[in-house]
Amino acid sequence: MSNTTSRPPMRVVEKRITFSRRGFLKGGGMAALGVGALSTATLMLPASEALAANFKVLGASTGKTLLQLARDIFPHDRISDRYYLQALEPLEAQAGQDEKLKTLLTEGVAALDRLAKLRFKKAYTDLPKESDRLTLLYVIEHGAFFQKVKGHLVTGFYDNKAVWQLFGYEGSSWEKGGYINRGFDDIDWLDEA
Repeated sequence: MSNTTSRPPMRVVEKRITFSRRGFLKGGGMAALGVGALSTATLMLPASEALAANFKVLGASTGKTLLQLARDIFPHDRISDRYYLQALEPLEAQAGQDEKLKTLLTEGVAALDRLAKLRFKKAYTDLPKESDRLTLLYVIEHGAFFQKVKGHLVTGFYDNKAVWQLFGYEGSSWEKGGYINRGFDDIDWLDEA
């Protein structure tokens, strides 16, 4: 006996990031609030340096290196630096209350810069080639500094619901009836027949 229950048509997932007018305006309003909080001097800095200026406890130099480190550990070219900053903000807040953590982070960044200067004659953030920066990360990957930053970023970055949409993840499904009714069998990687 064959199963003749009708199934809804397969959903085709659009791979491009699209913007609606409403979403653009809503995002623009939030961006305007953020820009209003920045000083004129901060607005004249390159984006990564402007974001690094948010590191009050660890300092802008350490913040800039941590942002680059975060991008190198979990590289997503289409994801803005601000999401990496959001992932690092709790770590900086913890460093403000935990002197051992603050020391681990500041000394870890200093050691990374020393290693970069020894091998490439430039600071870590000044290395234009990703392959050069990754070479340095392979050297320090088993150390406490690298493991702390990486471990924090796993949850700090990937648990950010704002990032989920950028990856195409629709979020938890159990409270909406489970994946069985919400696309568990969406096959967006095959051509339609």
